[in-house]
Amino acid sequence: MSSQKGGAILLVEDNPNDAELTMRAFKKANVANEIRVARDGAEVLDLFFGKGEYAGDSPAKLLRLILLDLKLPKVDGLEVLRRLKSEDRTRKIPIVVLTSSREESDLVASYHLGANSYIVKPVDSEKFIEAVHNIGLYWLLLNEPPH
Repeated sequence: MSSQKGGAILLVEDNPNDAELTMRAFKKANVANEIRVARDGAEVLDLFFGKGEYAGDSPAKLLRLILLDLKLPKVDGLEVLRRLKSEDRTRKIPIVVLTSSREESDLVASYHLGANSYIVKPVDSEKFIEAVHNIGLYWLLLNEPPH
């Protein structure tokens, strides 16, 4: 999978082990897109809405995909999803919820708030790597984003 379309991936993940595993999976799948990591929901909102250390930045046009965990410190993933999908300039960025939550309420709320996909993280590392590879294949190569 080496012919990705441009744009960075934002991985929103507070668990360093899951973040590292995701990065390795993308590398193994030959994903060349830049991968940025945010460790909590507040950092994501600062990034998109130009607050804190990100004042003056406008990353929305540079991002191709957001992988969003739901269980985050400071601001949870559902609130991040709600905020990003309610703003015109961030609404079109695909957001894939990548979470350990199998709660039906999280699944329903995620889609209700505008998630483009909901994937439960496989516990087995090989299956996790395969899932990340498939996410990259679909969202970075096959999917045609709006312009």
